Amino acid sequence: MAEKTGERRHQILQTLAQMLEQPAGEKVTTAALAARLSVSEAALYRHFKGKAEMFEGLIEFIEQTLFALINRITGEEKSGLRQLEGIMTVLLGFAQKNRGMTRVLIGDALVNEDDRLQSRINQLHDRLEAALKQALRFGVSQKEIAPEVDITAQANLLMSFVTGRWHQFAKSGFKRDPAELWAKQWRLLMEGVIA
Repeated sequence: MAEKTGERRHQILQTLAQMLEQPAGEKVTTAALAARLSVSEAALYRHFKGKAEMFEGLIEFIEQTLFALINRITGEEKSGLRQLEGIMTVLLGFAQKNRGMTRVLIGDALVNEDDRLQSRINQLHDRLEAALKQALRFGVSQKEIAPEVDITAQANLLMSFVTGRWHQFAKSGFKRDPAELWAKQWRLLMEGVIA
């Protein structure tokens, strides 16, 4: 039964994410979600206390996925500069593959939802920026990145670039690929930073 419950929770979250992929689609309500799943709203509440808990489930999925990938990069890659580029590539690629999750990452899907959800997304952004700082510091220690580079400012610039690309992707109805021109932009972002 526990496995069945876990499967149903996963199915609910997957359907919610699919609904978020429709930029001009229906408002995501528990009634619309239940209808899409062909279940009653009461059936949803057997698995989640409310819509906020469903969004928390999506945020947990995003966190687990992104940090598993980032940890793999930082664990396997011996170059701080390559770690940095790998993390940036992962953040842009995640949006490419997860349109509905991109709307959660930019807070667009959280408008009119519980304020704690946006706070949680803000914390996630802070943690991602901290991972970028760590890779920059590692690059400085390896003399790949110039020692005079302001690590905090550079990490914030990179995170701002990523969130800007996420916004463009979502606001274009998922037409503007977040990784478009990435190779050229990477060089521009790192101009004067590489030692």
